[in-house]
Amino acid sequence: MAGCLGCELFIPKDPLYMDLANYAHEPCREFWFGTDTMGRDLFSMIWYGGRISLLIGLTATAVSTLIAVIFGAVSGLSPRWLDALLMRLSEILLSVPGLLLVVLLQAVLGKANVWSISFVIGITGWMGIAKVVRTETKQIRNSEYVTASKCMGGGFFHVLWNHLAPNFISSIMFMVVMNVRSAILSESTLSFMGIGLPLDIISWGSMLTLADKALLSGAWWMILFPGAFLIVTLVCITNIGSALKDGAGSRESNL
Repeated sequence: MAGCLGCELFIPKDPLYMDLANYAHEPCREFWFGTDTMGRDLFSMIWYGGRISLLIGLTATAVSTLIAVIFGAVSGLSPRWLDALLMRLSEILLSVPGLLLVVLLQAVLGKANVWSISFVIGITGWMGIAKVVRTETKQIRNSEYVTASKCMGGGFFHVLWNHLAPNFISSIMFMVVMNVRSAILSESTLSFMGIGLPLDIISWGSMLTLADKALLSGAWWMILFPGAFLIVTLVCITNIGSALKDGAGSRESNL
């Protein structure tokens, strides 16, 4: 992540420059990872594109987490009939394949860009976290400090941020980190299918849209290097999430 954020300090070439005289060039001293079919330097593109992929992952996760926390807290604090209705709604959405929802919503919004894809992925990935938030909220909604806050005039968001969130934040951190991974993977899948970011917006997903042409032409480097960076990043995010989960589990056992 640090390398993507500070990539201007060390990337050798402009990732947007199209050197048509060296298109589909194999790795060499001048082009360390080779070039794509438009002559762009893959090494520079990978670091620059990683910034876009991470931005989409973090933005989509922020959107989904915000929706999940509010929805789950409302459900957990609601009367039984409304709680059941909200949970049925989330279960219906969970039963629909996430990628299908993303494709349908993106088709409604029109041409894809970084923000539209982040928004679409975010509003389709909140249901799992919401169920955890709802469960934790139901367990502590009748606590003395929550009741006292309500009696003193504390509104919904005051109770949520000051009393409920500190109790369930550790429980959802693993899922939040996993949502970053899922968002990056969803963007890459959409771009690979040809319905994600356009080629002029560089991300790891948009770089992989050239995979079919690369396979036919034998340009293995166009698939290997972006795919390797994507896989390594996903594995690292998974390990971070697992560490957070283990840390939360050890704290609960100590309590």
